[in-house]
Amino acid sequence: MASGAARAVGVDIGGTGIKAGIVDLDAGVLVSDRVKVATPAGAEPEDVLRAVTQVLDTLGATDDHGIPLGVAFPAIVKHGRTLSAANVSDAWIGFEAEKFFEDGLGREIHFANDADVAGIAEVRYGAAKDVDGLVILTTLGTGIGSALIYDGVLVPNSELGHVQGAKRQKDAEAYAAYSVMERESLTWEKWAKRLQWYYSHIEFLFSPDLFIVGGGVSKNAQEFLPLLTLGTPIVPAVHRNNAGIIGAAALALG
Repeated sequence: MASGAARAVGVDIGGTGIKAGIVDLDAGVLVSDRVKVATPAGAEPEDVLRAVTQVLDTLGATDDHGIPLGVAFPAIVKHGRTLSAANVSDAWIGFEAEKFFEDGLGREIHFANDADVAGIAEVRYGAAKDVDGLVILTTLGTGIGSALIYDGVLVPNSELGHVQGAKRQKDAEAYAAYSVMERESLTWEKWAKRLQWYYSHIEFLFSPDLFIVGGGVSKNAQEFLPLLTLGTPIVPAVHRNNAGIIGAAALALG
């Protein structure tokens, strides 16, 4: 595969799937097929590494170290270490994940939280571009990820999927993630009532200027966003479920 200064590879590791693609960093679009494999059951480090190697092999990017590589992961990430494990093995808690992937892949990577990189994609190429004030991106999927962006600057590791209301025994993602809708066979209307609680709560806490909704379900935004009543504008992510790939690739070049 020919490399180029304006291209990078993004890998987006999620609780249910691992996606990757080659990204044109000038346009913020995929210039390859999107490759996806299932996240291994249990999501232990060695198994996840093998799955990442598999998607890179499929892209033809395993041995091309001339093209930057960014990896997004569903955990708090600080100085290359994963500090949480909401939808993956507990082995990732306190784990030197960036070094683990660099050693396993034999190359340098840029490693960051999955929702944060999706936020970067929307800041550089999507719905948050040139938006002043506070933008909160949420990813609705296996869990609820979040990215806080103020005047275009990311505040990392916000983890707003784990807020709790005073009268609720579950955190937000255990109550309102898209996986909960699927598991409990909720209608769009019933799920929207749970999202209404969540976004109203976040709106009260942060007074944002814009909500952006990402994750795979954002392709069906017309089914649930019109059912929400908020004082803050709420729009689907421009890059939908590719935002993690695009953001990871964008951060690979800084």
